[in-house]
Amino acid sequence: MSVSAPSSATNSAASAAAYSSTVTRAPKQALDSNDFMKLLAVQFQQQDPMKPMDDTAFISQMAQFSALQQSNTTATEMGLLRADQQNASATGMLGRTVTVSDKDGLPVIGQVSAVVNTESDGPALVVNGQQYLLNAVQRVELTPATVDLPPAA
Repeated sequence: MSVSAPSSATNSAASAAAYSSTVTRAPKQALDSNDFMKLLAVQFQQQDPMKPMDDTAFISQMAQFSALQQSNTTATEMGLLRADQQNASATGMLGRTVTVSDKDGLPVIGQVSAVVNTESDGPALVVNGQQYLLNAVQRVELTPATVDLPPAA
């Protein structure tokens, strides 16, 4: 009677299949400074010692990466500034009478009773119980003050 040991190829294939089905890797969408430094380290390792990389090329690459980082930071900050400006504009319309366009392009006139911050479109004005985005505003005017007169004697 012969006894055979389980094949190591079968075991490693099974464990590889189990590992690959449980581990997923999401690709990066953008490179950061760590990625740049890793690429630079690999570039230094792979260069010919008899022909080292020109220092002006290295400085140029660093300058380009620095400019790219600053550009990304500026774009992010501009987006935040725009969102803050939209919020300030929307809250400035609270209590005012506005004319907005509905989804069919028809004008709707009413008083802004609230400002709601939507996830993707920024602030929306609540007029007559309906939400309208800031780009739907056609006109803003002061709401006439109402004066409560005492009852006549």
